[in-house]
Amino acid sequence: MGLPADVYRLYEGLPRQGPGSDASTLRALGSLDPLPPSPCVIDLGCGSGRQTLVLARALRTSVLAIDNHGPFLRELERRASDASLGHLVETRCADMGDPGVSPGTVDLIWSEGAIYILGFEHGLRIWRPLLAPGGRLAVTECSWLVDDPPAEIREFWQAAYPTMGSIPANCETVRRAGFEVLDAFPLPASAWWDDYYRPLLARVAQLEPEARDNEVLAGAIAEVHHEIELFERYGATYGYVFYVCRTR
Repeated sequence: MGLPADVYRLYEGLPRQGPGSDASTLRALGSLDPLPPSPCVIDLGCGSGRQTLVLARALRTSVLAIDNHGPFLRELERRASDASLGHLVETRCADMGDPGVSPGTVDLIWSEGAIYILGFEHGLRIWRPLLAPGGRLAVTECSWLVDDPPAEIREFWQAAYPTMGSIPANCETVRRAGFEVLDAFPLPASAWWDDYYRPLLARVAQLEPEARDNEVLAGAIAEVHHEIELFERYGATYGYVFYVCRTR
């Protein structure tokens, strides 16, 4: 089930739909051991696919990008064509929890900022059977970076994402799901600001006049402002973490 159309409009046309950076994508990719020739690579919950293009360019192989929001996929197709990568990017409008991929056929599953929709442990467990023996998986997951976060931010995330774990707890979840951890590293603050929060704030400014007569849009804009305010104050206590894994 997707978001209301007015909420999606906040995120259409942005470089990214969540925190991330090309440098972080490349660092995670560099943490993998070599992939087989002509690997099967899928990007689940790809959004408009900034990381999809990084993968296609770096690996020089086809990437199947899956999302349930058609406008994001059309934007990815346009960007891939503009970057002369259209021949390496295939899109599919589907639920990332049921992507229509045969079990045991995927060499690399990629997912940035999306697995929380399924729940971290549940997502790992339903994606694990898709991977070929020795298959790899790289995901970003919002995680606690400190043991005792301040009450305000702890209460915010308890309401928004009650299963959010620490890096050690999430690494243990990865192992229970049948993987070994190759690397786990937090994204820098710049990965939140440069291609996500600053463009999102500019988009909010464009839509604020319309939001005066649109309750759903106004509520979404208020949530954006609140989230950014909390990150400015407490961003050292939580963040997205890349978990780079291989099947056991």
